[in-house]
Amino acid sequence: MGFHRRKTLAAMFSTIILSFSPPTIDAFMIAPTTTKTNTKSIHSSNAFIISNSKLYSSDWADFAYDDEDEDLDTTTYADENDSQEYKAEIGRAIEAPTVEGYDGEPIFTPQGSVLPLTVENIQGVLAACRVEIGTMFGYTDENRGVGITGAVDFIDLDGPIVILKLKGRFWHQRPTVLARVSSYLIGRIPEIVDVIVDDPWELTDEANDMAD
Repeated sequence: MGFHRRKTLAAMFSTIILSFSPPTIDAFMIAPTTTKTNTKSIHSSNAFIISNSKLYSSDWADFAYDDEDEDLDTTTYADENDSQEYKAEIGRAIEAPTVEGYDGEPIFTPQGSVLPLTVENIQGVLAACRVEIGTMFGYTDENRGVGITGAVDFIDLDGPIVILKLKGRFWHQRPTVLARVSSYLIGRIPEIVDVIVDDPWELTDEANDMAD
């Protein structure tokens, strides 16, 4: 009777083992070691992770880049070799930079002119500057189409010193932009001693890279 009983028990045990799927058998065999050591084991052939005797399917379907702190610029710009029409088409979809504090007419006057040093003249000449060296700025559709959104605003007049603000993204380095604007203003209003920015950080590459 003892022999037959052992044979019957062996048959029952075999039936139970065979009822498990291969990954489950692996989990059954690995789980005691995993529980004891409190570590993670990986069954590479079946893409299962076994931890503390539990099976987790490795699923990358929900994986996605998610960083709320980083605002990615997904705008598709034209290439500088594209047609002007295509650049303008792209640029019209991008908001033009605003002009702060002035809605008057540009004062176009040749270099070497002698205009009095007044806020009105500075604003008018600066408006003309935006047009005459306009390739530096983002006021036109074509320039915005290739990613130039830079702009310049008048902030204040401190004695003979003009204070400006640079904003947006330029292709030229910002100190170069300021130098060109300064030369344009002083060439028409010679009483200006210097042209500076409101915040020196505006002249850095970092400011340009972070601009919209």
